[in-house]
Amino acid sequence: MAAPSQELFADEIRRTSSADTLDADTTPIERLEPRQLAAVAGRLRTVVLRTDGRSPSVEAELFDGTGQVALVWMGRRRIVGLEAGTRLVARGRVAQLGDGRLVVYNPSYELRP
Repeated sequence: MAAPSQELFADEIRRTSSADTLDADTTPIERLEPRQLAAVAGRLRTVVLRTDGRSPSVEAELFDGTGQVALVWMGRRRIVGLEAGTRLVARGRVAQLGDGRLVVYNPSYELRP
């Protein structure tokens, strides 16, 4: 039986993240807690420009093989280098939305090869 593409993608992310010693100070997304300062590493699944409302924002979904977290940069229309498939490390304070999803607003980030 073939593994679903989502599982293969998660395995690849876990392998590359654990092999990268630069990501040693990161927290697996499944262990994130609201209100904590954290660094997370993974690959962007999606990057979307939101223009509904008063101020635009760039929203991305970061996946590390253990879970996903939303990254939101307020007041931005575009961020050079951010696109689906990009590896990065993001740092910031974790918030929890009313529906339980985790989000980091205006995180600092480092693009990774």
